[in-house]
Amino acid sequence: MLSVNSLMVTSASIIGSHLATNKALATLPLAIQFVGVMLTSIPASILMGKIGRKRGFLLASIIGIGGATCGTIGIYQGSFLLFCLGAIGTGVYTGFGNYFRFAATEVVPSERKNNAISYVLAGGIVAAIVGPNLANLSKDVFAITYFGTLLSVVILYSLNGINFIFMTLPKPTVPEFRQTTRPLLQIVSQPSFIVAVTSAAIGYSIMVLLMTATPLEMTHQHHPFSDVAFVIQWHVLGMFVPSFFTGQLINRFGVQKIILCGVLLMLLCVAMNFIGSSVTHFWAALLILGVGWNFMFIGGTSLLTETYTAGESAKAQAFNDFTVFTAAALSSFGAGALLHVLGWELVNYAVLPLILLAVFAHAWLWISKRRELVAST
Repeated sequence: MLSVNSLMVTSASIIGSHLATNKALATLPLAIQFVGVMLTSIPASILMGKIGRKRGFLLASIIGIGGATCGTIGIYQGSFLLFCLGAIGTGVYTGFGNYFRFAATEVVPSERKNNAISYVLAGGIVAAIVGPNLANLSKDVFAITYFGTLLSVVILYSLNGINFIFMTLPKPTVPEFRQTTRPLLQIVSQPSFIVAVTSAAIGYSIMVLLMTATPLEMTHQHHPFSDVAFVIQWHVLGMFVPSFFTGQLINRFGVQKIILCGVLLMLLCVAMNFIGSSVTHFWAALLILGVGWNFMFIGGTSLLTETYTAGESAKAQAFNDFTVFTAAALSSFGAGALLHVLGWELVNYAVLPLILLAVFAHAWLWISKRRELVAST
């Protein structure tokens, strides 16, 4: 799943720029993919709560293969519309696939849930190698540029469909609607829940905004596609290599400290983008961005799992992922337009209010916990 996502990040906006008449719409296919993720998050969680994770993941494979096939036909026919429609299928696939991390927490003891989340996301290390390199190597395999890129997505989704057939996951025993659970409003109004969702949403928004705009800016700076693939590869490594130790860091130092470290790294990424526009600058900025996202996303997921019971998991997780990927979709939509109309500098300035909001959110949570502690004593 993550290999396809990194492949799409590397190439989708550039393909969009080739196919679209209005270049401001270059990032629209990637934005539509995030919309697909957003719209799938709630129904995917509810559906898997009824039919089980395995059947849900298999259904996602069928939809993903269909979407990738549509995108491949779009490139063959030079149709921007078909390419965008295909992106919906990859978004739906990712909407289901984002629950891999929660599925992992359901098959391990509670004290190992942070490690489980981290190890699942560590699969992105393979994605960092496969995705960008596959995008670079497959784009000129056929006479029609980038036709091979989308064809490789069809192959990857098919292989993962076979993987799902052999997965062993627990089946749902009691439908969630028969269990006694708190109302959703009561769950989402908890300070820890609010800050968990805010952290993941802000981390994803910043990452998507800068990650989506970077390939276009590098192209504008006349850097070759191979350099774009190199930068995205290291960005994805930054996103997922820390997963091997993020869980341990959370266990040792606390989830809020790790999330705030991620916030500081986001700020450092913006500073690097202001310093220069060489390949080295883009490489360092996106590498730092990836690590910052890792701390904020895994930290936010970890904090979220402390706010609901097993019977409340489907609706709590659905609300979280819907919110996070709505924010990501909005960032992806805005990336192309901001870059096209306002320029690279203002894209980076747009990140600063989000960083400040993340800091305020954690200050509020710390004050709330202190008040609860004082009240309890």
